[in-house]
Amino acid sequence: MDAQGYKPKAVVLMSGGMDSCVTAGIAGRDFEIAALHASYGQRTERRELQSFHQLARHFDAVEKLVVRLDYFSSIGGSSLTDSALPIRDADLTSRDIPNTYVPFRNAHFLSIAASWAEVLGAHKIFIGAVWEDSSGYPDCRPEYYDAMNAVIRAGTRPSADITVETPLIYLSKPDIVKEGVELGAPFELTWSCYRDSDVACGVCDSCALRLRAFQEAGVVDPIAYATKPEYARV
Repeated sequence: MDAQGYKPKAVVLMSGGMDSCVTAGIAGRDFEIAALHASYGQRTERRELQSFHQLARHFDAVEKLVVRLDYFSSIGGSSLTDSALPIRDADLTSRDIPNTYVPFRNAHFLSIAASWAEVLGAHKIFIGAVWEDSSGYPDCRPEYYDAMNAVIRAGTRPSADITVETPLIYLSKPDIVKEGVELGAPFELTWSCYRDSDVACGVCDSCALRLRAFQEAGVVDPIAYATKPEYARV
């Protein structure tokens, strides 16, 4: 924001989950939000889209774009997009990449975001990627975003000057919850469950990471769960 109160636009990738919600809150301090959501055949796409629209309203998004990437279901390889693959219960002791990983998904999202940012004249793209305290997805690593920034610089007009920002990437999940509380983030509007769209299951990898984060932050998670285990840090 400049001295006259003008805010430039930034594209914010908003899945509808807690990380993208907090990221939107951070972006909204200095930018007008152009909210981008991708439906890619994930099991809970209807519920995630509902959260996206609610969050876009909450953060007064000046632009909204919803894109469909149905080809992910044809590509397969992830339990999020292939109903033949089970979404397993969380194992927070495992260091293996879970089968909910969608191969190279974030590159597709960022490509769309870069195209839209160039059209809008936005110089920033915000994404709620988290590395250290996430599921270990390879497209959430800091070096991945360094590489994507290099690709975007090489593939857009020099005047575009677009940079991907990852304000949460080095934070733990409990710290993200605390940051969200300080920002007044509407966690009650978010959706994280990989399995279900009515009541969060509480036992998939995403639910487990979220529940542990709220438990360790000492904050009550405002959404309902079918079951609400206690998850200890491992």
